[in-house]
Amino acid sequence: MAAAKGTYVYCVIAAPRRPRLARVPAGLPATGPVRLLDVEPGLFMAVADAPLDRYGEAAIARGLGDLDWVSRAAVAHEAVIEAFVGETAVLPMKLFTIFTGDERAAAHVRAERARIAGVVKRVANHQEWGVRVVLDRARAAGAGTAKRAARVSASARSGIAYLSAKKAQRDRTAELAVRARETVAALYDRLASRARESRRRTAAELPIEGGPLLLDAAFLVSRRRADAFQALTAREAKSLARHGYGVTLTGPWPPYTFVQE
Repeated sequence: MAAAKGTYVYCVIAAPRRPRLARVPAGLPATGPVRLLDVEPGLFMAVADAPLDRYGEAAIARGLGDLDWVSRAAVAHEAVIEAFVGETAVLPMKLFTIFTGDERAAAHVRAERARIAGVVKRVANHQEWGVRVVLDRARAAGAGTAKRAARVSASARSGIAYLSAKKAQRDRTAELAVRARETVAALYDRLASRARESRRRTAAELPIEGGPLLLDAAFLVSRRRADAFQALTAREAKSLARHGYGVTLTGPWPPYTFVQE
């Protein structure tokens, strides 16, 4: 007896013609090949058959405790979605979105048609770019500053001189923090001016290799302005690198951040 299967949904795609599947990766382990469902003219769903003993509600609940299993599934899920990044609009579905069959999956999308139409209108022919900024505090403060502070501390182990040195160090740290906030805010504003929408995620002192994460932002950028956005980011990165800031640009991605209204 064949195992029961459900319809696993990767994304909804708006396109003037049926997308090609030649370069679409395999998808989640143990699922069938990625295929398309025609929802209505110009709207498609990327789906696959999924065995319910692996991806049914109970199986997923068990699997969520295995971070490696979840990670492998997430990477495969996103790889399929990103294969359609060149289409008019790609609306990613959440990981482990599964229905009892094709018709139930298509009915769900049709029921959401008005909302989907609004999202498609907003993100059509746009892609998401991510920008992160980290800070090398020692470099930003100046290589000689820390050495001078260390010499003062060593020579003045007690008394007023020591307290004055400690206060000066605290003042420099506070000044650097203010300057960093202003620098990152100005960078965000300049990049946002080249994007249709932008979202700044909370990034206060998150641990990251290379220093604290000062900015983690997403920008919805028109495809026709993508080259200009990349060039601007590269210029800003080069300028800020001299002051101890590391700027990283990633993308283009499907508009993960901007599909939720």
